[in-house]
Amino acid sequence: MSQFFQIHAETPQARLIRQAAELLRGGAVAVYPTDSGYALGCTIGDKDALERIRQIRRLDERHNFTLVCRDLSDLATYAKVDNTSYRLMKKLTPGPYTFILPATREVPRRLQHPKRKTIGLRIPDNAVIQALLQDLGEPLMSTTLMLPGDELPQSDPYEIRQLLERQVDLIIDGGYGDLEPTTVIDLVDGTPVVVRQGKGDTSGLEQ
Repeated sequence: MSQFFQIHAETPQARLIRQAAELLRGGAVAVYPTDSGYALGCTIGDKDALERIRQIRRLDERHNFTLVCRDLSDLATYAKVDNTSYRLMKKLTPGPYTFILPATREVPRRLQHPKRKTIGLRIPDNAVIQALLQDLGEPLMSTTLMLPGDELPQSDPYEIRQLLERQVDLIIDGGYGDLEPTTVIDLVDGTPVVVRQGKGDTSGLEQ
């Protein structure tokens, strides 16, 4: 049975954030809010938790996982990025965007796209996950909480609790989420290519 933390969306309770971070360090799979829909996450090095997330979403090895970061300070550690791409990311973050970039050697191979050797990076504009990342001191390995057969992400924390309370260790209720997923922008070649149009505005981005 999972734990269910009700955390204030604008002023997260420090005690609950600390408890959530400790659970993640101990190997938990967590459901948490972002500035789009809810997401599933675990720590980067936890193979078992990653496999549990794959099973919940029925993902194959080709799935691109995302590193959810607090700010751009983690960028150089996990991704190779040129100056033009960096300026674009600085302009659009924090916000509902996922950026596809070449991965560095710091990114475990199991998190990279097997052929392209890329990783998704995301800096959400959400006080709850920002506080959690601050306490953790490292990014979360993450994927949108979209269950098999669904066309939209999960957005109701109480419905998520009914569906997943026996499959995850922690559900963070940060209020109702957005139904629209992030906008995905491929920056692998240095030129922005919109792979998926979502919540993030891309007007004027592509030539």
